[in-house]
Amino acid sequence: MQHIWEIQSPDATAIEQLVQAHGITPLLAAALINRGLTDSESIADFLEPRLANLANPFQLPNMTAGVERLFAARERNEPVVVFGDYDVDGVTSTALLAESLTALGWSIGHYLPHRMTEGYGLSREAAENCLEQHQPSLILAVDCGSTSTESIEWLAEQGVEVIVLDHHQVSDPSPPASAIINPQLAGDNEPDFRELCTAGLAFKLLHAIVKSGREQGIAAFTDYDIRPFLDLVALGTIADLVPLQLENRILAVNGLRQLNQTRRLGLNALAEAAGIKGTIGGYEVGFQLGPRLNAAGRLESATSALDLVMADDPAIAAELATKLDRRNRDRQKTEKEITRQVIDQLKLQFDPETDFAIVAGDPGWHIGVVGIVASRVQKAFYRPTIILGGGSDGLHGSGRSISGFDLAAALRDCTKLLTSHGGHAMAAGMGLSADNLGAFREHFNKVAAEALSGRELLPTLKLDAEVPLTELTFQTIGSLDQLQPTGQGNPGVTVAVPHLELAAAPRWMGAEKQHAKLSVTDGHATVEAVYWNAADQTLPEGRFDLAVSPEINNWRGRRSIQLKILDWRPAG
Repeated sequence: MQHIWEIQSPDATAIEQLVQAHGITPLLAAALINRGLTDSESIADFLEPRLANLANPFQLPNMTAGVERLFAARERNEPVVVFGDYDVDGVTSTALLAESLTALGWSIGHYLPHRMTEGYGLSREAAENCLEQHQPSLILAVDCGSTSTESIEWLAEQGVEVIVLDHHQVSDPSPPASAIINPQLAGDNEPDFRELCTAGLAFKLLHAIVKSGREQGIAAFTDYDIRPFLDLVALGTIADLVPLQLENRILAVNGLRQLNQTRRLGLNALAEAAGIKGTIGGYEVGFQLGPRLNAAGRLESATSALDLVMADDPAIAAELATKLDRRNRDRQKTEKEITRQVIDQLKLQFDPETDFAIVAGDPGWHIGVVGIVASRVQKAFYRPTIILGGGSDGLHGSGRSISGFDLAAALRDCTKLLTSHGGHAMAAGMGLSADNLGAFREHFNKVAAEALSGRELLPTLKLDAEVPLTELTFQTIGSLDQLQPTGQGNPGVTVAVPHLELAAAPRWMGAEKQHAKLSVTDGHATVEAVYWNAADQTLPEGRFDLAVSPEINNWRGRRSIQLKILDWRPAG
C-alpha cells in the first residue's frame, strides 16, 4: 500500500549536543529527539530505566481505599477471588495477584471467564458462575469491571463487594464498587498513569500492599520481594500494546531482564515450544509468547494459559505449552481463512470514494480471532474496521481504528444499534443483533464519513531521518538497540534511504514465493533489502528511494546489514 512519507529532520545542533553529551550515534540522537526526549535527564532515564524511578503507587486513584479493603479481608480471612480476563494482560495480572496475595496471607481463589459462553469481563453469567464455584465475599476484578454496573449491582445484592483494578474507560455513572483503581479516573492536576495496562497496575497494587504491610509492621511483608513478578508484567505490558513509555518502559525493560532468568516452568516450556533460542526481547514476547498465551482464550477458555503461567510441575508445564502451541496453530488457520473471506469480499465491493469504514460480519466466524482479522483488514485498506462473528446471543466483534478517528466515541454514537460496546480510541469491542448488522454498517460509515471526509486516507510513514546508504553502518544500526523494547509509543527506527538502484535481479523466497529479496546500491555501497509479502506489490525500479527499517541480520554466524522495506517511491 502507498504511504504518505513524513521525514522528520531534527535540528542538527541539538543532535550534535546529544552526541557529545551521551556518546551516542547521530541517528540514535535524532530518534530520541523525535520521541520527545531532548534534555539530558529524560534521556538518561530513558536509556537506563530504573525501578527506583517508579512513582508512589498510592498516587493512583482509589488505591488507598482498595488496599484498606483488601487488608480488612485479610484480617477477617474472607474468601477473595481474583477475577481476570482471557487475554495476556488479564492472565498475567490474575497470576501475579493470586500468587502474591496467597503468599502474603490472603485466602485467594481465581476465575477467568469463558469467551464463548460467558462473554467479556465481569458479565452477569460469569459473576453467577464465579459465586457458585468460590462463594467469595470480595471479588478483585482485574482487566475488567470498569463498565460492569449491572453485574456489580447484582453482586452487591448477594452481599459480595467488588474492587476493580483496570485501565479501560469507566462508564458514566461508574459501577458501585468498593474501589475502582483505574488511571482513567485521575483528575486534571493529578499524576497520569493512563499508559499502564492492568499487569502494570497489578504490580503497583502489589507494591502498595507490601508498602502498607511493612508500615503496619506485619512480619510476612518485611522481606517480601516483588521483583520476581516483573516477568509477568513484561508479558502483559508488551502483549497488550500499551505505549512503551514512562513507567511502562521501566517495567518492560526490567521485566524482560527478569523474564530471561525466570524460574517459571511454564514460561520456559512455552519458550521452548515456540522455538525461541537465545535472549527473549520485545519481538519474542509480542510475536511468539504472547500469541500462544492468547490462543487459549481466543478459541476456548484461557484457563490453560493461567495454569501454564502458574505451573509448578515440569511435566504439566511441558504438556500445557504443547497444548497452547497447537491451539495457536489452530488460531492461525482460522484467522487466515476469515481474513481471506473478508478481503475477497472487499475486493468485489469496496469503494474507496464512499466507504469510509469497513464492517463485516458472519455468524459462522469465530469471535476469538475477529480482533486479529480486523487488524489485518485495517492495514490492507486503511479504514476503521469492525469484524463480527457469531455468539450465543447475536454477533460480537472487535474494531481497529486509524489515526484521527476515535473508535470508542464512534460506537457511542451507534449505541441504539448495539447491545454492548467499550474500548479505546484505537481498539474496541461491541455486540449487536444480527438483524441490525446492515443498519449498523450504514450508520457507522456515516459517522466515519463525517470525521474523515476530505482527508487523504493513506497511512503515514513517520521516518526518523533521511540517511545515505553509506551511513547505515554496523555501529549506527547497532546503537539503535538502546531503544529496545520498541512498540506502541516507542516505534523502531525507520529511515528514508535516497537515490538507490537495483544491483541485481530480485529473488523470490518463502513457501509461496511471497517475499522479495533485493540487492540495492547507491553506487558506493551495496546491501540486501527484504520486501516481505510483496507478491501483490510493485517492486522498486529505475532510480528510487526506500523507506526502511535498518537491521543487523545474523545468519549462521555471519552478520550483515539488511533493510526491511516499508515502501518505495521514484527518486526525486
